[in-house]
Amino acid sequence: MFNPSRDQARSFLAEAWKKRREHLPATPLEMMAADIVAEHPEYHALLESGAEALAREWTPEDGETNPFLHLSLHLAIAEQLSIDQPPGLRAAYETRLQRRGESHAALHDILDCLGETVWRAQSSSQPPDAEAYLDCIRRKN
Repeated sequence: MFNPSRDQARSFLAEAWKKRREHLPATPLEMMAADIVAEHPEYHALLESGAEALAREWTPEDGETNPFLHLSLHLAIAEQLSIDQPPGLRAAYETRLQRRGESHAALHDILDCLGETVWRAQSSSQPPDAEAYLDCIRRKN
């Protein structure tokens, strides 16, 4: 899944969660995704509810977080941390973890910065700025 469509990414998350619940064989990426979903019980019913939920739109104007975007950003961060990409991300995470005292909170700090980095890249039609991403994480209180 290097460049999945919105529907493919959403279906991947729902299917990974289904495999976890039903104790079915899963790929390493599906297991990673299911671990992330497990930490977000507020999204379990949505992922279990079928095609209508997968097609729903979430907009900032509605004041709701898009659960699929949230979970996808978590998955991206897990992959980034596994290979320390961009270089220094793992150290920045460890610092966040020490300050926050809890992994999920530290990951949410990084998630905020990744979301901002992706938004800036899309807005400027430029590649993501890895140094700005790391700086954002380091500046978090």
